[in-house]
Formats: sequence, structure tokens, C-alpha cells
Amino acid sequence: MRSHFTSTAFVVHQGRTLLHWHAKIQQWMPPGGHLDPNEDPVAGALREVREETGLNAELFSPAPAYTFAAPPQLLPPATILVENVEDADGPHHHIDFIYFARPLEGEALRPVPKVDSWTWVDGDQIERGEPLAHDNGSAPVPEDVSALALAAIRAERDATD
Repeated sequence: MRSHFTSTAFVVHQGRTLLHWHAKIQQWMPPGGHLDPNEDPVAGALREVREETGLNAELFSPAPAYTFAAPPQLLPPATILVENVEDADGPHHHIDFIYFARPLEGEALRPVPKVDSWTWVDGDQIERGEPLAHDNGSAPVPEDVSALALAAIRAERDATD
């Protein structure tokens, strides 16, 4: 099966994560999308956050960095998912590099776009499995998105303690 490379970033701030209602696939999702030609997954994740939310962010990783000087390293993703997709391109996989991110200083207070129902979601809401309201009703956060969002919130909390 064909594969496309994508990057996703769970943007977290003060115990919340940024999700939007993805009308095409009918579920709550963090910012993310296809990598551009010759784009590495780190650059792709940051570009997707900026394009979709208007926020400038930095990635962080719960994994320790290696201390050698060369060759340069990319920040490791929190995980890599293989997602089955069926759309106009036909059936294929998304090999999705999942990152954790936080807004740069002062960015989290900026309003996020109302398009696609962008909203900051509290970790407690996710843990309770509360359906989130969107333009056409409400829906729970999918299990994989919930698990990764909570992991990102915990990792940010651990990094600031």
C-alpha cells in the first residue's frame, strides 16, 4: 500500500491542548498534515501548527537527547503512527510523526481561528471522555487522540516542574 508522510503536533499550554473538529473525517484532531517535498518532520510539524492555528510554537520531547556533536539530530517524535486513510487519493497509509509542542512565550493568549472549531481542551475534560461541542453538534475525542493529548499535557507539566 502507498504511504504518505505526515507530522502532527499536540500543542499544550497550562494543562490544555489545542484540538479542532475535522469536518472531512468527522473527529477531533490536533494540527497536522502532509510533509512538503524535502521537508523534515520537525519543520513540517511546526509549519502545520503555524498554518492551521496562527500560533508559533516550539517542539519538546520526553525522550533524552544524545550528546554527540555530529551529525546533527532532529528532535525525536513522541511516537510514529501508521494510519489507514481512504480519500480522493484512494486507500493509503499516513506515516505520522507525532510531536508535542508548546506555544512560544505570549502566543497562547492569542485567539485561535474559529474556522474548524479550534478550541483549547482541558485535560480533565479529555480524561472524563466528555463530548466536545462543534458547529454541527458534539463528539467525544477519539481514543488515540485522547491518549496522546494527555501524554503531551503530562510531558509539559513534567518539563516545567
